[in-house]
Amino acid sequence: MTGQSGAGKGTLIKRLLEQFPQLALAVSATTRRQRAGEVDGVHYWFLDEHEFRRRRAAGEFLESVDYVGNGYGTLLSELERLRAADKAPVLELETEGALAVADRVPGAITMFVTAPLSELERRLRERATESAGEIDERVAVARQQLEVAERFDYVVENDDLERATEELAAIVERALHAAATMTG
Repeated sequence: MTGQSGAGKGTLIKRLLEQFPQLALAVSATTRRQRAGEVDGVHYWFLDEHEFRRRRAAGEFLESVDYVGNGYGTLLSELERLRAADKAPVLELETEGALAVADRVPGAITMFVTAPLSELERRLRERATESAGEIDERVAVARQQLEVAERFDYVVENDDLERATEELAAIVERALHAAATMTG
């Protein structure tokens, strides 16, 4: 799942994970500074710049991108961990990373979550985890990301949390049913 910063991807994913126990969130790696309350290995795998670049060069990532001055990526070992636990991975990715996964993983289901730009900016300011300049940069990136939304299998507007949750749950339900039909 991807979408603009502040679109509510994390909230929607949390709701899907509660509804579908066969899903699990793949914990992304990042070079971003750890925020108060974040736990390494739970919210992100926090890597220093050198370690992130070393792992990228060694081919240890399914996808990795540089976004707003930080590296983000999905470690292949994280996907292996979820497979070993018999869980279907949910990836919360930056748009570029999601497109890379779509190109690299046949059958991957891609979802783009959006919200009105004024709402995105309000949510980012309420979150109060970035400076005004960083928020302005994220809003500018959000405008650019809308230009590629049509490249995803599904685009869900999160202007109403309940409706967006129901729409995503229906998509997941169909995907899980299709996967069960193919394997059983």
